[in-house]
Amino acid sequence: MTSFPPFRDFSKLRVLLSNDDGISAAGLELLERIARTLTDDVWVVAPTVERSGAGHSLTIHEPLRPVKISDRRYSVSGTPTDCVMVAINHIMKENPPDLVLSGINHGGNLGEDVHYSGTVAAAMEGVLLGVPSIAMSQVWNDGEAIRWDAAEHFAADVIRKVCAVGWGKNVLINVNFPDRAIGDVKGVLPTTQGKHKVGDDLLLRHDPRGRPYLWIGNRRMSDTSRDGTDLKAAADGFISVTPLNVDLTHAPTLAALGKVFPAP
Repeated sequence: MTSFPPFRDFSKLRVLLSNDDGISAAGLELLERIARTLTDDVWVVAPTVERSGAGHSLTIHEPLRPVKISDRRYSVSGTPTDCVMVAINHIMKENPPDLVLSGINHGGNLGEDVHYSGTVAAAMEGVLLGVPSIAMSQVWNDGEAIRWDAAEHFAADVIRKVCAVGWGKNVLINVNFPDRAIGDVKGVLPTTQGKHKVGDDLLLRHDPRGRPYLWIGNRRMSDTSRDGTDLKAAADGFISVTPLNVDLTHAPTLAALGKVFPAP
């Protein structure tokens, strides 16, 4: 299997940052500070406004408008996927990035969240365009102020160690930092994707004219009991590092179908 080669000398790397919380997000500002401890060649291309939950969507029915905010810093009127595509294929076309970092998301991207997450989608687009990519998220509890302590303290070291390994060219790395003080973080665990469904709780409301509308609720049916999952790791105070394959083909089922529909 072909793989992205490992790299250790970050001073020579060109890094692209993006997110789904928007160009003004605190998590992106934090990620930029972290990235600049690794290399001076940092570019930022992020959505003009928050695009959480956009998933791996493209804007195809209206134009995209990249706006240069400052040197190596742009906003794009589109989704996280649009941003990475515009960055690699347009803004940075003559000298593309060596690494894409997405985040740091305001909230975890665990379990099935990865299918809806714009943060993960930005990293996925980087991989599809041939650039090793890491998505990063800071877990927090709804109703409480988010604390970025774990991400700020550990992110640079996690990035260095992951990149020193290298990984498959169909793979992105999904990192989640637990909602813990620095001294309470227990370590880093390689994990699998857990079971964590959002959107089953639809809240029926009525507007001032009595017409019904729906909100997708935040309730999640989470399985934090299975060892080895991202959900279990985050709940127990570990940083989870999950390799996600962008090729969704299920090999055992494909083999079974081959017996039913043999090749001519």
